[in-house]
This record gives sequence, structure tokens and C-alpha cells, in this order.
Amino acid sequence: MQRFTEFDFGVPWVMSFFHQDWSYEADTAAELVARRLREAAAEVALSVRRDARTLLDGLPSQTLEVLWTAGSQYGPSFRQTTGAEWTRTVIDVCDTRLSARAETPPLTGADTEDGLAHRDAVVAEIEPLGFLTAEVRRVLVDCAHECTPDLALRVLLRVVEYTPGAALSQEQYKRLEGIGSALHYGEFVVQNVEFLVADD
Repeated sequence: MQRFTEFDFGVPWVMSFFHQDWSYEADTAAELVARRLREAAAEVALSVRRDARTLLDGLPSQTLEVLWTAGSQYGPSFRQTTGAEWTRTVIDVCDTRLSARAETPPLTGADTEDGLAHRDAVVAEIEPLGFLTAEVRRVLVDCAHECTPDLALRVLLRVVEYTPGAALSQEQYKRLEGIGSALHYGEFVVQNVEFLVADD
């Protein structure tokens, strides 16, 4: 059983848009998401919408702000919007993208995996990561419990990738690979953090 892509997907994929130079690509964060989704397959929009809906249903607005901020290098800004409003905006952009197609079949198989059987394993990987702040660790654990372990793991990988001073042991990385394999992730999802593995 395979996912629709070998690469990262859903909300963590959107988080990756917000690098230092993103404002050269679009005037607003919503415009940037819309532009990237226009260039992507329908499954991409479905996966983003599924994640964003899960976040909005599971976490309060301030928690969403911490999650989006930790998983993005530069934005989106929450000076003029809230975490809930921004997440709802992402859903609306996905809906607009999907409405442009006559009919989009729903996600099926591995692409509907929620990872509930792996919740304890995901939480066990979050809690010892001392290079993350206590607040970020708490929010990621909340995501695993109130949203899905699958989404929490993918956000964790994005957060780890962007956290200054982050480092993983060989054993940590192998455990992350194992969970990712159990969740049917493509080759390049966990591999995004392989560069942080310390030489033993």
C-alpha cells in the first residue's frame, strides 16, 4: 500500500513554502498557497485540506499558531490573523482549487492512514527532543492526541528540520524511519531530516 506521493504532503508541505524569500513569490500567504496548489495534482489539495481540517477540529487557535510557527521558517504572520483563521483560509484555498475540477475522487487506502496504532511511538519520539522548547513539544503531543499521530509525526519532521541546533542520533532516526514505514510514507518524507543525524 503506497501513498499518492513519495514526498512530504499535507500541511507540512504547506509549511515548507514559508522560507526566507517566499514574499518574492506572492503578496500574501494565502496567495502563495493558492499558487502552489494550482500547479499540483488534486490529491495534493485533498491531503492539505484533510490535515488542515483535522488541525482546526482538534486544536485551539493559539496552539495552531505555535504549530504553524514552529513548522515554518518565516511565517505566516499571526499579527493580523489567528491560528484558526489562517488554518480555515488554507481549507478555503483547497476548496477553491478542488472546485475548479469537475470531480475529484476522495483519498483512499494509505492516504487515509491516521496512525492511531502508533500514537505512543510518535509521542515517545517527541518528548525527549530537548532542542525543541517545552511549548513546542507540548503542542506536538497535543497534535498526536487531539488530531492524528500521522499528522503529528509529519509536523514533527518539519519542525525538527527547521529548528536551529537540532540533532538526531542514529537510533532516533531509525525509529522515525520505522514509524514512517508503518505509516506508508514515501522514501523522501523521513529522509528530509537525515542530514541531522550525528555521526556516532
